Amino acid sequence: MKSIPLTSATSRRSFLKRAALWGAAVQIVPARVLGRGGERPPSERLNIAGIGVGGQGGHDIGQFPGENVVALCDVDWRHAAGSFKKFPQAKRYKDYRKMLEEVKEIDAVVVATPDHMHAFASIAALRMGHHVYCEKPLTHSVWEAREVTRVAREAGVATQMGNQGQASEETRRLCELVWSGAIGKVTEAHLWTDRPSRGLFEEYWAQGVDRPKDTPATPADFDWDQWIGPAPMRPYHPAYAPFRWRGWWDFGTGALGDIGCHAMDPVFRALKLGAPATVQACSTRVNQETYPLGSTVTYTFPARTAEVQANNFHVAGQSGPMAGAVEMPELRLTWYDGGLRPPRPADLEDDEVLGDNGRLLIGTEGYILGTRVYPEKRRAEVGQIPRAIPRVPDGSHREWAAACRSGKPSGTHFAWAGPLAEAVLLGNVGLRVQLRDRLTRAVMKWDSAKLEITNIPEANAFLKREYREGWSLG
Repeated sequence: MKSIPLTSATSRRSFLKRAALWGAAVQIVPARVLGRGGERPPSERLNIAGIGVGGQGGHDIGQFPGENVVALCDVDWRHAAGSFKKFPQAKRYKDYRKMLEEVKEIDAVVVATPDHMHAFASIAALRMGHHVYCEKPLTHSVWEAREVTRVAREAGVATQMGNQGQASEETRRLCELVWSGAIGKVTEAHLWTDRPSRGLFEEYWAQGVDRPKDTPATPADFDWDQWIGPAPMRPYHPAYAPFRWRGWWDFGTGALGDIGCHAMDPVFRALKLGAPATVQACSTRVNQETYPLGSTVTYTFPARTAEVQANNFHVAGQSGPMAGAVEMPELRLTWYDGGLRPPRPADLEDDEVLGDNGRLLIGTEGYILGTRVYPEKRRAEVGQIPRAIPRVPDGSHREWAAACRSGKPSGTHFAWAGPLAEAVLLGNVGLRVQLRDRLTRAVMKWDSAKLEITNIPEANAFLKREYREGWSLG
């Protein structure tokens, strides 16, 4: 095998993509060149950097055994201590911009900051030609989701949003059930979560509250200015960080942003959904600081002719056991959070529970709760639906790592994740306190091509946010 000098991150990425073509040659190379025990040789390992490496980010960056973690960035070094200990060889930073500028060997970047920083970190990495894995819900605003999708398309790199369930057995099973006609034509979908609450006296994070009045000292090793980033400046408080930022309008995207990209993804895949036509929302009392304690958001999606493709889960147009065009009717999708749930189906047995988190699809011939067909008579009629969609045995993180090498799109590449995130985040527009009275008299009509709510002009102000001076995505 000819040796190729890796003089830059770009040449490393070219090498990694070409490595797949050398399979036959690799078989005759001595084991000492390939690495111990047949492991991937050092020259073929991805050099990965993490931005936001405490909490979920710490979990994410640990999901790539056999790769090189070369740099870690977090504004709160106390919270990131576990990742620093796990990867002692990685260079440490508090400013992701400085890290991306100084660490030349980076191939790929994992972004797991608070939501309000997702677009900034992702776009910075994409513009440097790095592969990007970004946690859900991809961005903080609808406009940012469109921008991240555009920049990713121009960059031509491997991308993945962190709704890890997209690679699961359950997602594929739902598609197989729907595409086989197990419940006929699907006309309704219901999705629900207990978040932000997880019990009568517990919560994941606070919503429905006002800004704290006290101003405790900022902890040592915490760069609060970098944490605030493009959001309006406010004093540090543990009510925001770590993790509890999710409930605040300036930093998080609430329960819908936290769970929506997980819960809606299987439904979008199974029912071939694109942009919604209308969105309406109602909630408990809401203010300008935090999301409401509970809400429902209802989307309608137009009827569509969909190309169903089982053998190739991501790309339509090839033959397979479930291939072909399918007519799908208008769909009404309702989201519930804060412990709210949909009405029980009429023939659901009394001892069966909907659960704190769940999914219900209603069709013309029955319904699917989770991945189980009801009623029992219909389940017996359809029998055993065969497994027809390829599975992802290594999970979402390693699927992305494989995409970085092969160039084959991963399951939630940004061309898929961006439109999904747009739909999710449109629901949050409907929850704004400034629109509450107006939305009791009309639903929001969405023109995706124009990125515009056509019938309520004042709602368009919430598709995009103002950035603090010194911050821009331009």
